Amino acid sequence: MSKPTAGWRWGPFTMRVPFLHTRLLWPEFLQGVFVATATGLALVPVLEAYFGMNFEQAGTCSLLYSLFIVSSLHTFGEPYAPGWNTPALPLVLAYVIVGYPDPMQRFQVMTALSLMFAGLVFVLGISGFGTWLMRWLPSTLRAGIILGAAIAAFKKVFVDDAEKYLLQQPISTTLACLVCLVCVFSAPFQKLKAKHNSLMLLAALGLLPGFIVAAIVGPLVGEVHYDIQWGWLIPPVGETVAKMSPFSIGWPTATMFLQAIPLVLITYVIQFGDIVTGTEVLREARPSRLDDPVDINIRRSHLALGFRNAISALVAPFFTTQGMLWTGVHVVIVQRWKQGPAAMRDLNSGLISYYLMGLPFIYFMLPLLTGLKPLLGIALTLTLVLTGFACAYIAMAIPRTNASRGTALLIGMALALFEPWIGLAIGIAASLLLVGFERDESAAEALRGEAQAAELEESIRGAGK
Repeated sequence: MSKPTAGWRWGPFTMRVPFLHTRLLWPEFLQGVFVATATGLALVPVLEAYFGMNFEQAGTCSLLYSLFIVSSLHTFGEPYAPGWNTPALPLVLAYVIVGYPDPMQRFQVMTALSLMFAGLVFVLGISGFGTWLMRWLPSTLRAGIILGAAIAAFKKVFVDDAEKYLLQQPISTTLACLVCLVCVFSAPFQKLKAKHNSLMLLAALGLLPGFIVAAIVGPLVGEVHYDIQWGWLIPPVGETVAKMSPFSIGWPTATMFLQAIPLVLITYVIQFGDIVTGTEVLREARPSRLDDPVDINIRRSHLALGFRNAISALVAPFFTTQGMLWTGVHVVIVQRWKQGPAAMRDLNSGLISYYLMGLPFIYFMLPLLTGLKPLLGIALTLTLVLTGFACAYIAMAIPRTNASRGTALLIGMALALFEPWIGLAIGIAASLLLVGFERDESAAEALRGEAQAAELEESIRGAGK
């Protein structure tokens, strides 16, 4: 049996240098070039419209967010495909944009949210209390929080920012959303995908098929106008960081920190769902790859998540960009890894290859950036629509009784329409008064499975020695 993939251990983490400790795998690399480009720039319109950034500065922000995300793989050695905590993004944007009119204040609030979240996951990771907390979280409250994220996402697309994005490019955006929803969620398409490898590859590309449709149809209907510029872009890192780092614009006030607590708690509940999902996907696949042991450690994952959010808060604060899991990418990579060494030598090489070997060269290529610029509003809309749809069906599958379903909807509406602390208070009260105390058995079962997987990992390592 082969030894685990090489790397440099530091504390509970493992550093892996691309090309030294991991190999370049072209299938994952080529997918990452297109998909990472399309999704990594989705926040550019938001940064331009609400945070006082120009296009070059917003692109530089995306570069920094990507570097922090990839550190999960090559610096901390996590076995998950990292990404944004996308379901929490609509709630965060609604809170920050509506509550604070000044771009500088908005970045200060983002700093407060990121630091509070980092502190929370540090404490939960070191103490192990996070595992206990999720075992006893009422399932109705969890469903309501996830449903609140879905409602907030749809509200932002179809109500709050409809004139800014959707109505500006209605045909291109509608077709892009339709293509992506069919590729990702359509039951008839899933049946066809099982019979045709080409359709399976199409579905694996995530947002890219919708982008291609928008890129082709947009110019034909006069909604997209390209102004491609040639050359290389030198990201203005210094001036960008100066516009958002707390060391230059000032630190958040005590009030900002206190008011951030409910939203931080809500985000953690959503984030824990990603932890459970990513762990379950790996646990199911590991018996097929005993030659490539994968180290799953929930406490270490909490600590890595805390480090990334803390560093981001000090340099480029934008809460929810430093999440645990990019679910679609994680599933695609693990499924190929599961096929054996001939398909993928080791999981870490597959993950790091998808993230361009940790070298985000796409943000230096001016033709690519300017070519994507008229499509970035569509990218944001796509991200929110797919997030809303996914959160909705996940949330609706959790409740088991009519009272629980109605309460979950009430909680979701409260979180989407009111201040986070008001929505959370309503959620806790409604859950206890209308449903009563209940244990989230699905989360508890997943955690028990993770513990069993850890025992399997120890036996695998013992055999390797």
